[in-house]
Amino acid sequence: MTMASVVLPMSGTVDDGDLRDIHGRAHAARPVAFCGMAGIFTPAPAAGGIAVLFVSPWGLEDLCVRKFWRVIAGHLAERNVASLRFDLPGTGDSLDPASCGCGLRLWEDAVVQAAGELMLRSGAARIVLVGQGLGAALAVRVSARLDALGGMALLAPVVSGRFYLREVSAMARMVDDSLGLAEDQRRTEGVSIAGFTMPEAIAADVKRLDLMAVNALPAVPCLVAGRAPRPADGALADRFTTLGVSVERLAFEGYEALTANPSVSIIPENIAVRLADWIVGLAPGSATAAVKAPLPGGVLEGGTFIEEPVRFGREMPLYGVLCAPAGPRAGATVLFLSTGYDRHAGWGRATVTMARQLAARGIASLRFDGANVADSPPVPDAPQQVLYGAGQEEDVAAALDFLMQRELGPVVLGGRCSGAYLSFRAAVADPRVSGAVIVNPYTFHWQPGRDVDAALQTGARALSDYGQRALQWATVRRLFKGEIDVRRAFANIVKAASRKALAPFMLSLRHYTQEGRHVHTAFRALRKRSSEVTLVYSENDVGWEHFSSYFGKRGERLKDYPDVRLVVISNADHNLTPPHARKAYLDAVEQMALRFASRG
Repeated sequence: MTMASVVLPMSGTVDDGDLRDIHGRAHAARPVAFCGMAGIFTPAPAAGGIAVLFVSPWGLEDLCVRKFWRVIAGHLAERNVASLRFDLPGTGDSLDPASCGCGLRLWEDAVVQAAGELMLRSGAARIVLVGQGLGAALAVRVSARLDALGGMALLAPVVSGRFYLREVSAMARMVDDSLGLAEDQRRTEGVSIAGFTMPEAIAADVKRLDLMAVNALPAVPCLVAGRAPRPADGALADRFTTLGVSVERLAFEGYEALTANPSVSIIPENIAVRLADWIVGLAPGSATAAVKAPLPGGVLEGGTFIEEPVRFGREMPLYGVLCAPAGPRAGATVLFLSTGYDRHAGWGRATVTMARQLAARGIASLRFDGANVADSPPVPDAPQQVLYGAGQEEDVAAALDFLMQRELGPVVLGGRCSGAYLSFRAAVADPRVSGAVIVNPYTFHWQPGRDVDAALQTGARALSDYGQRALQWATVRRLFKGEIDVRRAFANIVKAASRKALAPFMLSLRHYTQEGRHVHTAFRALRKRSSEVTLVYSENDVGWEHFSSYFGKRGERLKDYPDVRLVVISNADHNLTPPHARKAYLDAVEQMALRFASRG
């Protein structure tokens, strides 16, 4: 798989001067593709000084850090420093390598290639590597291969690969517990977390990783942002000092809040500012050369698909990937809407996989980050909490504008959880939506004034899920260790039990409540337009209880809405972790798309 030398037509995307930030500056960041990898390049107003290459961590930590990288890149651009953030092979939007047999060398070579791409695009004289987690270890390992290296910033570095893999394993169990996964739904083979699986050869090399054994380093300034509970971070800084490296230390305050969960991740703004200040201090006043003309963005060719990283939008740029079949197009284009604050690649990279599988069957798709999610910046003066807000419907409208300008109609939507809610609301609001596949929506109507942050933190579950988890020995162990908020769990159980007990009674009254009127008005609007809808539920999902309260335990009241189909997946969690659950989602999306004839 290699990068094509041509660029797909760019109609419908924004130009550098089209959109401006809150200070009136043009948004110049552009999505790019190179050497089979996808990234976002942010140029500086003047070239010739230093440029920053972000080297991402792996797995769930990478999912959490996307917005953090974007915030740091913004601070650097304000200080006239260009930057490139990119996905390693087999991660994010990048292509899957033909083989991972060379182990960690695959990702090391990718970092070196990305550094060359950054120098080519920026015109910078020197490169500063900024890596977090496993990305920090990669930065150290390739540092001697970069002649133009000007510095390294290592954030929460992986010092011992063996210890890191044990941490990933423990964290994976916690994530699985939080999702309510049964034992037979969990990935226990190899190194896996949150749906991400590290290639076996790479994991073997990571296990042997030991930065304390490094004997030589380039004589460039180094910053180590260490975590207070991890003495190894400080020991690494000491080790580098003995090697003659100038090391500055920074306490990585807020690391846990940043990396625990992308939906409730808190950006350590002070770390972003201090890091940007340190980088600028490496080359004060050195940007004097003329700005280089922008290079083509590029595309990625994967045999059965061609992907183009794109940006579009009304007020602010939204970043995403257009995935087109390599052959003739069939059916409608699928517009994937992300869950929570997960980046558009999806939980466990599920959306990337689905998009490429659909392309192999002739179906095009667009996946993107909404405003203030992952790589897309926020809209000025908008609330920081964007989930379940009207602003996200505007993002969908902008994506529909883009697809219509590309003549990629008709369009069907696909989304899970909050993305399912958004799919439903967008399908109701915009007649350009021909159909929608809505997976495990928590609700069909978000009550005005309801606290989204509180809902994300409490994480109510279906009553049946509480019963299953109570029987798990892991739950008993966590209870004795004091790791479970008993009061909150009991309150959620009471709420779930009340919902279930009152369900038969409420089914008759729902039509007459304020929420019920909103829900049924929305479904009637879809019926009036003959909009196709497929509702997909995991059988024990908390959203299924909400659905049943309106349409009955088996969906019998859906007969009032003949264009709505119902699919219930057994033995599946909210995130559709088991392979059969993901296949059911893929099949539903494919069937929906093929109900319509493609145009353009």
